[in-house]
Amino acid sequence: MLLTHIQLNGEKNMTYAKPLSKEDIFAQAKNGTLEARAIIPNRKSAQGTMTPTLNPFDNSVIGHVEFCDAEVVNEAVAVARDTFEKGTWSRMSPYDRKLVIQKWARLIDEHAEELAALECKDVGKPLKECIGFDLPDTSYTISWFAEAADKVFGKVSPSPGNNLGMVVKEPMGVVGAVLPWNFPATIFAWKVAPALAAGNSIIVKPAEQTSLSTYRMVQLAHQAGIPEGALLLVTGLGEATGKPLGLHNEVDVVSFTGSTEVGRYFLHYSADSNLKEIVLECGGKSPQVIFEDTYPMDEVVDQILDAAFYNMGENCSCGSRLLVQESIKDEVLKAIVAKLPEWKIGDPADMSVFMGPMIEEGHFRKVLAHIEASKKEGATLIYGGKAVDAGAGKCIEPTIFDNVTPEMSLFNDEVFGPVLAVTTFKTEEEAIELANATKYGLASSIYTSDIRRAHRVSQRIKAGTVSVNCFSEGDIGTPFGGYKMSGFGGRDKGFEALEQYMATKTIWYEN
Repeated sequence: MLLTHIQLNGEKNMTYAKPLSKEDIFAQAKNGTLEARAIIPNRKSAQGTMTPTLNPFDNSVIGHVEFCDAEVVNEAVAVARDTFEKGTWSRMSPYDRKLVIQKWARLIDEHAEELAALECKDVGKPLKECIGFDLPDTSYTISWFAEAADKVFGKVSPSPGNNLGMVVKEPMGVVGAVLPWNFPATIFAWKVAPALAAGNSIIVKPAEQTSLSTYRMVQLAHQAGIPEGALLLVTGLGEATGKPLGLHNEVDVVSFTGSTEVGRYFLHYSADSNLKEIVLECGGKSPQVIFEDTYPMDEVVDQILDAAFYNMGENCSCGSRLLVQESIKDEVLKAIVAKLPEWKIGDPADMSVFMGPMIEEGHFRKVLAHIEASKKEGATLIYGGKAVDAGAGKCIEPTIFDNVTPEMSLFNDEVFGPVLAVTTFKTEEEAIELANATKYGLASSIYTSDIRRAHRVSQRIKAGTVSVNCFSEGDIGTPFGGYKMSGFGGRDKGFEALEQYMATKTIWYEN
């Protein structure tokens, strides 16, 4: 990073990184000089292997990420525990914690272009989305939970006689946050901001493919005044760093976002160690249900496309199943196909691009395999289905299959790519049955002009979020998580997220 001496709040002779432009980051990426490594104060453990990290669009080496082992995780946990017990952060007044976290949010805003460029190069996300949504949402999330820090109240129980029962909330202790690769900055904020606001120490483990923006945001947190022992970073592979974090007896909570398969591991890790709290936000196969009384169709189509292809479909709440009433199917599909040429595919650093590459070669091959399997099972390909000759060739066209039945793999399996499955229904009851015919239950959308129908159907769909006449995950004030195999143990966002990082204690006085 380019460094300069600046003064913040009277601090002198401290070296901070000035905000960089996207051009600065792109130049460093071209030279392969970006990096991410563990951040542990007064670190004593040996440095792990610095492993190349690639730009998903062209497979170029943009920098290096340290792959840590259990020794590094153990040291991070020891520091986090020591900091928590000393009360440097955990016993700081909630108001003062709020001020520090607010300062951090302001620094995120100041460095937003720099962080957006890191996300673009590291994840392959379109730069326009990183600048227009991801980083503003990240700083807003941090600000929101900062404001919540001094607004947590306990209560007094209706105790008998001269007794007094107080119910209070306290920080849990040491939190581990294991992040996915698809929204590194946003989901970092979803987990770290409430855990810090509650007074915990937290150790973050980003995905090995996408550690660069996380590394930078942790540095900015320390610059804002969050103690280094209250927010630590370990980088590397899940088996080497995530597993030791999940098994550690001094970790009180692990919050994980990722696949259902890996989420199961953390439940085992908890059972095999100290029965730590586990919060999981996992996979999805979300339905978009569109009834024949829906209008205006142009606005609905934009929502359907965002749900299906936003972030290249690499989104756990992706509306990957379109359940459309039989009488309007042809009209809906015609309108969708007419809009798809607007979704420009290519280099995500280009501000006019809507869709970039798949995150890595293995995932690219997996998505193509889903497409080929759908053809063999009898689904009708009506749009896309091929890789695009751009960069390293890992971009995939937005793809639509019609005549997808509940028996087909495309109806049931999470693709995590730009593939939409279309299934028709005749009645409202059939639509509800199809929407719930999945092992997942993260999100869903309903499109109808009948408010009574919207209410009936939203009550019966088994999903953590039901959006009506739009594709949405709500906002920071609404909890986000899933039913069934999409979630376990808690929620991200909202006061529910803050409370899951706090323990409930009863203090009983008897006179």
